[in-house]
Amino acid sequence: MVTVKQISVFLENKAGRLADVTRSLGDQGINIRALSIADTTDFGILRLIVNQPEAALKVLRDEGFMVAETEVIAVDVPDRPGGLAQVLDTLGQAGINIEYLYAFVGQASADALVIFRVEDCAAALQALTAQNIRVLSGAEVYAL
Repeated sequence: MVTVKQISVFLENKAGRLADVTRSLGDQGINIRALSIADTTDFGILRLIVNQPEAALKVLRDEGFMVAETEVIAVDVPDRPGGLAQVLDTLGQAGINIEYLYAFVGQASADALVIFRVEDCAAALQALTAQNIRVLSGAEVYAL
């Protein structure tokens, strides 16, 4: 399956915790390709796409962080008005629920790259490829 490994880190909502994560990864030569943070008053969830997901999991666990791995998909979205709507319509018509999404820091082409967390990756991939929407593999994303 063409999916990307996302690392989720559960952090206390206090000064310096995000810096601790990024320093731990940087000290081990792990490059952050994309990130998203969702927070509440007491804690946050840091979602990361990195160039070495297995190494990142180990480093963060060894440093005492609570981490999890999630499969997501990386989609080339036409970089024009309505481009994202086209991709969202494709998923919606296939009955695919999107749990969350965020934009990728870099670009694989002239299009934007968006990370999607969906309930059913296999069905989403089938719907997207049926509409000739490009989905990047994990190897392609990690190499960006």
